[in-house]
Amino acid sequence: MLFLYRGACILLLAVMPAIAADAPPGNKSPVKSGDSAFAPRDEAAGDPSWTRFREQLLQALQGRDRKFVLGIVARNVRNGIDRPPGIEEFVRQWDVDSADSPLWRELPRALHLGTAWYSHERMPRSLCAPYVLPRWPRDVDPHEYGAITARETALRAGASGSAEILANLGHSIVRVTDWEVADSDTDNRQKWVKIRIGEREGFIPEEHIRSPLEHLACFRKGEAGWRLTSFLAAGE
Repeated sequence: MLFLYRGACILLLAVMPAIAADAPPGNKSPVKSGDSAFAPRDEAAGDPSWTRFREQLLQALQGRDRKFVLGIVARNVRNGIDRPPGIEEFVRQWDVDSADSPLWRELPRALHLGTAWYSHERMPRSLCAPYVLPRWPRDVDPHEYGAITARETALRAGASGSAEILANLGHSIVRVTDWEVADSDTDNRQKWVKIRIGEREGFIPEEHIRSPLEHLACFRKGEAGWRLTSFLAAGE
């Protein structure tokens, strides 16, 4: 499930102090359990320029429009701690010329979730998708937990759509014990994530949960409009 660079295993200690830097005041309750509420955010939903740009970008990604997509990538796009900035490295890193480039899959996944403003020592204030990492609680281990991004998902007793439903879950942070479990039906390509709620374990579809370590797409708006300034896993 997780398409992560090697650098994603780096602890988030370097950036965690900034995660809540742009969070609104008054939301200071620490997350103490694996089933704590974690509401989705879309902090640029009221900006017509952003919503229009996002729809255009999603259409371009669906159509594999290489010219449009590379046209919105910033000239000095960040490509990771140990990689040079710039479009040439971005193209090489994401293998954009390949029909199987993970960019065509991973960037839409990020954009379909909400956005949040975010900054850290290597990045000025930017609009990032999805909201998961920018709003991740500082006292929750990002390596052991994930955020349910679906409004409602069934927690099942087995890795199968026909398995018993143990509970219905919504937007929340849950402990993850296995990020990629194959469906019990070998002919079914559905992947599942094994989670723990209290003393109970179960499975939810992989598309209903996201790790804060997964790729984060960040954008800034300038005179030429919105530009992708980085699309990196946590720690990069």
